[in-house]
Amino acid sequence: MNKLFIISVVSVICLSSCNGDKKENKGTSSEAKGGVFLGGVLRTNEVEAFKSLMPIAINEINSIHIATQVYEGLVKFNQADLSILPAVAKTWDISDDKTEYTFHLRTNAKFHNDPCFPNSIGRNAVAADFKFSFEKLCTQNVANNLFDVTFKDRVDGANENFEGSKTGKSVGVKGVTVVNDSTLKIKLLHPDASFLNILTMPGCYVYPKEAVTKYGADMRIKCVGTGPFFIETIKEGEVVIMKKHQDYWGYDADGNKLPYLDGIKWSFIRDKKTEILEFKRGNLDMVYRIPVEMFHEFMGTLENAKNRKDEFQIVTSTALSSHYYGFNIQANPIFAKRDVRLAFNLAIDRHKIADFTIQGEGTSADYGMVPYAEVFEKEGYDYKSLKGFGYYPDSAKKLLKAAGYPGGKGFPELNLEINSGGGDRNILIAEVIQKMLKENLGITININTVPFAEHIENIQGGKSDFFRFAWIGDYPDPESFLTLFYGKHVPTEKTEKSYINTFRYKNARFDSMFEAARFEADKTKRMKMFSEAEAIVLQDAAWIPIFYDENFRLEQRNVRNLPENPLLFMDMTTTYLIPPDKMPKK
Repeated sequence: MNKLFIISVVSVICLSSCNGDKKENKGTSSEAKGGVFLGGVLRTNEVEAFKSLMPIAINEINSIHIATQVYEGLVKFNQADLSILPAVAKTWDISDDKTEYTFHLRTNAKFHNDPCFPNSIGRNAVAADFKFSFEKLCTQNVANNLFDVTFKDRVDGANENFEGSKTGKSVGVKGVTVVNDSTLKIKLLHPDASFLNILTMPGCYVYPKEAVTKYGADMRIKCVGTGPFFIETIKEGEVVIMKKHQDYWGYDADGNKLPYLDGIKWSFIRDKKTEILEFKRGNLDMVYRIPVEMFHEFMGTLENAKNRKDEFQIVTSTALSSHYYGFNIQANPIFAKRDVRLAFNLAIDRHKIADFTIQGEGTSADYGMVPYAEVFEKEGYDYKSLKGFGYYPDSAKKLLKAAGYPGGKGFPELNLEINSGGGDRNILIAEVIQKMLKENLGITININTVPFAEHIENIQGGKSDFFRFAWIGDYPDPESFLTLFYGKHVPTEKTEKSYINTFRYKNARFDSMFEAARFEADKTKRMKMFSEAEAIVLQDAAWIPIFYDENFRLEQRNVRNLPENPLLFMDMTTTYLIPPDKMPKK
């Protein structure tokens, strides 16, 4: 994989004073070699309860944040630049034809101590554990929503095992071979430039057969991995407490045993204003995403922030994240009409939303689903050729008339489903779009707000035909975004869940171009072909792109080694906290 170099700007900010004294992190700290500190508990927050921590079921960012500290795969991302690093696999070889990967595993990667093992003592992870976990990934299961974007159409035998599992006749994934305890081979159907990226995804985490046997579906909260932390306590919607995995395999370059932290405490404060206040009181060490309504209070301007006293830190980066409204093209015949979909797109002023509604917290989605990234453009993604959706209300009216609804006459009322959580941003945008569609098209939109977990269920299950959603790339490549439109992700039956292509959009031309790009070895040609595929879905107006996100994270001054990145990937293996008496003077 090519490194994604997107500069993270670290600035500082002085927040207004508030009541309450800053509290020290629980746990003792000691200085180690290289100037790092061992110990302490990092306290952070998620504004939504996680849906599932079972690797094959993880499909939203808060679950990923938690699970990434507990589970590992063969490889992982470098948190700073999103290059590929060894994880349980210490090295690997790739055949000359780029279709066979041989992974050499660590012999000291140990599963957490857990009652699923004899005497509750964890054992070493071996190649057979990866084969077991990968075959679970390639097995039909109501919780499995990651097969489509991982091993499907990639790994030899993956599709056959998945189809056989539907009738209880799993045949095994023949492309995954255990050579010995420390050697695993994976055979691909085609050369695949994204394969190492794919192996970083939660569906490719390793877990033991003993855990599946003991916990079954309860693995959504019963986690047994090889990661740097294990979960001691889960009270859903309230708290997750992690402790240091004492037998973790990792050491830093100075010989210090990893992780540095004694633990992590995740709270679930749903209200962003309350979350920020807890941060200001010193009760949280980190908060990501500053609410629109509080943005200027805390940020001011970035230039001004740099010149202020460093009471707190702000870590920022561009984001590989698209926010959009989706049409379920199968569920509602209204949205089967391209003129209707295009009219909706041209009736929305994205620049007004970006500049005034979210007040610069993101940028208007002027291209398509793939957010602008300089590295993509340099590698050949042809953003300039993509014709996004401008604001043309007169054209929108003509299109709606051509669809049979002049001035909105006869057009049915629609329910727009959005999810709660994360401050007021979702509802603010929904209300602005509701007003624009009413004023420009004469259409009445009702806003329905539901909890995030229910929202995901409704969208994937086809119960919502007009919905708000966002997609953070699973890996730094346009493929991770364009796979949302791939027709082969749409199930045969409308009653089946569509985990990835929630638009249930199908276009043979797009599918052909998307597949060709996936298997193209030349990077420049591959990128150009992906941009040509995106041009097809833009012509179809298959969804409503709204804005591309920006990442802003608040940190207390003593937090170290937790760099921001475009994927919001967090690996706290080397994060540490400087004790108050060791903090440099302001």
